[in-house]
Amino acid sequence: MIAIIETGGKQYLIKEGSIITTNKIEGEEIIFDKVLLFYDDKKLLIGKPYLNSIYVKGRILKQIKNKIHVIKFKPKTRYKKKIGYKNYFSQIRIEEINFS
Repeated sequence: MIAIIETGGKQYLIKEGSIITTNKIEGEEIIFDKVLLFYDDKKLLIGKPYLNSIYVKGRILKQIKNKIHVIKFKPKTRYKKKIGYKNYFSQIRIEEINFS
């Protein structure tokens, strides 16, 4: 079974057991209800824009922090500026794709 879900303004192609990295999501177990497409060996369902009868369960494996450094530098003028920010991500394992 294959599905396409939408979360955080992005779309992900998933299967059962696959691992995705998305924007930070709080909680331990997550249910994705914005399913755009579902494909089984027998049938293909396409949502307009979402499928109401299908949902996807996932479990958060870990939260990831990534520090980004940005440096502006101009030679011979003694100009140097350093800024940075942190990106927060969640790594999620897809456990099952269900019909409700």
